[in-house]
Amino acid sequence: LAREDLDVWVVGGDGDMLSIGGNHLIHALRRNVNLTILMFNNQIYGLTKGQYSPTSEVGKVTKSTPFGSLDQPFNPISVALGAEATDAYEASRTKLAGFLKAHRDELVLCSGTTFAINLVAYSWALPRLKGGDAILLSRMEHHANIVPWQLVAERTGATIKVAEIRQDGTLDLDALYAAMTPEVKIVGLVHVSNVLGTVNPVREICREARRRGIVSVIDGSQAAPHRALDVPSIGCDFYAITGHKMCGPTGTGALWARREHIAAMPPFLGGGEMIKEVRFGGTVFNDGPHRFEAGTPNIAGHIGLGAAVDYLSAIGMDAIEARESELLAHATEELGRIDGLSIIGNAPAKAAVISFVVQDAHAHDLATLLDLEGVAVRSGQHCAHPLLQFYGVAATCRASFAFYNTHDEIERFVAALIKVRRLLG
Repeated sequence: LAREDLDVWVVGGDGDMLSIGGNHLIHALRRNVNLTILMFNNQIYGLTKGQYSPTSEVGKVTKSTPFGSLDQPFNPISVALGAEATDAYEASRTKLAGFLKAHRDELVLCSGTTFAINLVAYSWALPRLKGGDAILLSRMEHHANIVPWQLVAERTGATIKVAEIRQDGTLDLDALYAAMTPEVKIVGLVHVSNVLGTVNPVREICREARRRGIVSVIDGSQAAPHRALDVPSIGCDFYAITGHKMCGPTGTGALWARREHIAAMPPFLGGGEMIKEVRFGGTVFNDGPHRFEAGTPNIAGHIGLGAAVDYLSAIGMDAIEARESELLAHATEELGRIDGLSIIGNAPAKAAVISFVVQDAHAHDLATLLDLEGVAVRSGQHCAHPLLQFYGVAATCRASFAFYNTHDEIERFVAALIKVRRLLG
């Protein structure tokens, strides 16, 4: 055993396990070799029985022959690369936590907001909800913050209550607070609407929910890429984000949760990584947040998300928000000059997204013809069927603006839309 104050363990010979820094367990690749293995200062050393004794000083051990020159060489690449990948993956957790002004042990890395909300629904809500309880959701929610709650409600006997919105796309806060009755145990709310661009006053809403003992789950997918966040100061219980909205890879994201919830929630999925010890008589689960990260994670994807966080941080989220506000004002003014065009959602201080319909033109036709003009917009219901039902439209076109767009591109978009409008009569 090497000196414990260096946090390095050595187990030699016969295919035993080597623990590096107390974190990584690696099989010795050669069995039945009278050899001791040591990793120290990111280098791997092998000692024959004649070189090593229990009283050897670590300083002398590290000067022993590296594996590369032994008669029976050991390839350390798998060890070094594994440690490097894990370090890079965990570094991304640290970066993302800093981006959200949170602590890394409050952050579960996952595939995105859909997984994050399902994790809360099945690990927090399912064991606690019962018949007579209610889940309060807003009319403007993405399906990812509706369907998981419906599934849990069906299994527990809970019901879904809906907080309605006004015609301009703002929440009716008086009606929302009136709906926070004693049977409501959870409120699910989008921070920024992916259709309307409405920025909800989540800090105020979460404060009111907490006063009533209601747990709050915030969908932050459209907020994280476009404005500076201090998630703990919002006062919510859970906050979900998606990486590909933040210039990161698909299949990445995170759930922020209060420490007391992470400690109290049972695992959602079982497998490797989320355990400390497994026996047929029972399993000891890992500490949070790793308890909720079963299986091989999206290592490369989350390293990429860490790079995206670096990129956004270097630009500055306040600068991004200011730039996008300018683009939104320009686009809104220009679109207002097109006859027959109606913008869906005109909340004050909205985010830089414009959903619109054009009289006597289907949204899919508009999007297809705009694409031929080199302009990309989304068309459809944008995973928000209940919201479009409220406005009585089958589909909208949605133009989303980001800091990398230009005023010239807005002019080209408007010119293309006018041309398409004429083609469609």
